[in-house]
Amino acid sequence: MSQKPRSIFEEVGEGDTPGRAAPTPGLIDRGRSGARRGIRIWLGIMFVLVVLMIAIGGLTRLTDSGLSITEWKPVTGAIPPMNDTAWQSEFEKYQQIPQFELMNPDMTVEGFKAIYWWEWGHRQLGRLIGVVWAFGFFGFMAARQIPPGWAKRLLVPGLLGGVQGAIGWWMVSSGLGNDMTSVASYRLAVHLGLAFVILGVLAWYMMLLARPEKDLFAARRLRNDKQWGMSTGVLHLAMVQILLGALVAGIDAGRSFTDWPLMAGEVFPSSAFAIDPLWRNFFENPALVQFIHRCVGYLLLIFGLVTWNRGRKSSNGHTRMAFNWMAVLLFGQVVLGIGTVLYAAPVHIAILHQLGAVILWVAILRARFFSRYPMPQSVRG
Repeated sequence: MSQKPRSIFEEVGEGDTPGRAAPTPGLIDRGRSGARRGIRIWLGIMFVLVVLMIAIGGLTRLTDSGLSITEWKPVTGAIPPMNDTAWQSEFEKYQQIPQFELMNPDMTVEGFKAIYWWEWGHRQLGRLIGVVWAFGFFGFMAARQIPPGWAKRLLVPGLLGGVQGAIGWWMVSSGLGNDMTSVASYRLAVHLGLAFVILGVLAWYMMLLARPEKDLFAARRLRNDKQWGMSTGVLHLAMVQILLGALVAGIDAGRSFTDWPLMAGEVFPSSAFAIDPLWRNFFENPALVQFIHRCVGYLLLIFGLVTWNRGRKSSNGHTRMAFNWMAVLLFGQVVLGIGTVLYAAPVHIAILHQLGAVILWVAILRARFFSRYPMPQSVRG
């Protein structure tokens, strides 16, 4: 049986044998898109949990609850005291550390329960994050849904989470002896800093997975290296400020000087180097620690605005908007920091300041991302 000659302009697939189903285009790409979308949702769940972890960690510090659990039991520690005898046993362990002897000698079992639940909840949330990561990672791995080149990347949050658990105990153990009534501030800074690193990794992966690989490859050709470099500098300076904020929180320096822009009526606090040896002032002296935190905040604001001024001139509308949001949030965080000082760091304002750091951190990452991977737009922009 002879076939009708095809026109050279005929679309491929027209006039195929009747009854034969036309192939569905994009089947492989659609499968990969589904995997990327599912992984992004999983990462998003962990992102929310890490933000909650940071907030509860801040409340644990502000309520002086971090030393209420004096042992590290990654598995059995998930079960809280279930009866009066168990509560009394936990309370007796707490009574043996300096915080009880020096700060809370009149504390009762009922008062102990209040601080215990904050620390228990903080640790429990850390366990939940580990379970969510393991369930997602090995689930996607077993289903062979992890996109090429992503297996090692997705292993990173789990490894960092394990390290974070160990650092958390390293931090707590510093406050259990040597007349310490709280954890060592520099260990608190390491603990918080790593939490922001994990948050940044999750956010970056989510932004990468939101777009197909071919789009990312094409976007790299349009990247702005100058914007990328400057936003990277803002990101690094923001991390320094976050670490300094942890030092401030670790020694309650935010409640030591409650005037602004001066400190106790002085431009530079006269007690900044009152501790011997000299190096301890940079970690333990409220005057010097808060002064440095303020100065780096001013520097971050100036450098951030210079970077914004460059970013707002971008020809890409999405990039401009990302840098605009970064500038707005940066200014808002500075105002919130000043308010925290003026009101002597009450719990609700201090937590807002900490959450503001989280939002700003993500905004800087987003501006940096669009500097390297601009969103496609029409010629009109």
